This record gives sequence, structure tokens and C-alpha cells, in this order.
Amino acid sequence: MSSEQTKKIKGDRAKQFKEGLRDGVPIALGYLAVSFTLGIQAKEAGMGITEATVMSLVNLTSAGEAAALTTIGSASSYLEMAVSQLIINLRYMLMSFALSQKVAPELGVLHRMCMAFGVTDEIFGISVAREGHLNPFYNYGAMSITIPGWTLGTFLGVLMGNVLPDRVVSALSLALYGMFLAIIVPKAREDRHVLIAVIVAMAASWLCTKLPVIREIPAGTQIILLTVIISLAAAVAFPVNEEQEASEHE
Repeated sequence: MSSEQTKKIKGDRAKQFKEGLRDGVPIALGYLAVSFTLGIQAKEAGMGITEATVMSLVNLTSAGEAAALTTIGSASSYLEMAVSQLIINLRYMLMSFALSQKVAPELGVLHRMCMAFGVTDEIFGISVAREGHLNPFYNYGAMSITIPGWTLGTFLGVLMGNVLPDRVVSALSLALYGMFLAIIVPKAREDRHVLIAVIVAMAASWLCTKLPVIREIPAGTQIILLTVIISLAAAVAFPVNEEQEASEHE
């Protein structure tokens, strides 16, 4: 490989990293607010600053950590902890499957594993919306700002306890919903198939909270079931033109 090609690759990596960093800023701000409440919950469960901070550093899942803190607070067994985490976080496996179709076939295992560590609902959202092949350095840029934001929020939550009013924390957490809208709306405006899938998903999610038997199913399991069913239905109803998709990746 010539020095000119090496410079081009390094320049592209730097560009991708900066774009990921930019797109990760609003996510990090939302994470800061959400994990602040998680830190308060960790303190109430009897965890110290170091324990709670390390937990958030290596576990990037709000629902999973909240469930874990509930399990810790009730002195439940390790088995119950493991089963609940498996069910709640199983959706990240589906997201990883989807992202694996966007990366270049020749991408190494180490890059894939590093990207997998940072798969969250929000990072998945901005990653899957990227055109063409997904560059791992884009994810690294997003992870470099979102992971510290998530960890810092937990640290401050344990440190400051219940200083901030609940209404203020709830208002700050709306940043995540705004970020999701910023991801979904442009794609829905470009492609009516995406718009239909989004509307169906929203309606189905609402129904799951109202139907007598289904509403008793854990939220994580509901998400997995809806993802599989709606994705399968969309794939059958709106098949992707493989030749067109290949040309977009080139």
C-alpha cells in the first residue's frame, strides 16, 4: 500500500470519527440525564460511587441496569439476575444482526467486537441510518462521547443523590426522544415504506400497553417480538432490490 493510499485511509477514518462524535453529542446529553436518575437508584440500592460508575461504564443499558438494581435491592439470586438481563437485552442481538449487514464483508472480527460493545438503541439508530457501508470509526466516534456521558451521569447521580427535582430530571430525559425523532422523521419522509413501518410499530407498541394479556409481558420481550414480527412483515411486503442496494454500497 502506497503512502498516498495510507493517508487517504487515515483521513477517511478521521472524518468518520468526527461525524460519529458530532452525532453522538445529543445522545450523550440525553444519557447524562437518564443515567443521573439511574445513579440515584443505585445509591438507594446501597451501591457506592465506584461500584455504580463501573457498572455503567461496562453496561450500556438503561433498562438492564435498572432491572439489575431492582434485583440487587431485593437481594434476589444470581440466576434471576442473569435471566432478567438476557430477556431485557436480547434486542441488542437483533440490532447487531442488522448492523452486521451494513459493514463491509472484509471487516475484521476485532472491529466487529468493538462495535458490538457500543450497540445501544440510540447508537443503533444513527448507525443504521448511515448511507452505504458502516465505517467502524463512525461508531467509535459516537461511543467516545456517549459512553462517558452515560458513565458521568451515573457518577453524578450517586454523588448528588436527590438534589435535582424529579420534574427537572424528567424534562432533561426528553432529549433522547427528540433524538429518536430526528433519526426517524427524515427517513420516513424519504421512503413511504419506512413511514408505514414506523406507524405500524407505534400503533402496535401502544396496543401492547392496553391489551390485557400482552401488557403483562416484560417490555424487553415485547420489543423483541414486535421487532421480529414487523421486520418480517415489512421484508415480505416491501422486498429490497438487491442490485440497487449493492450499487448504494459501492
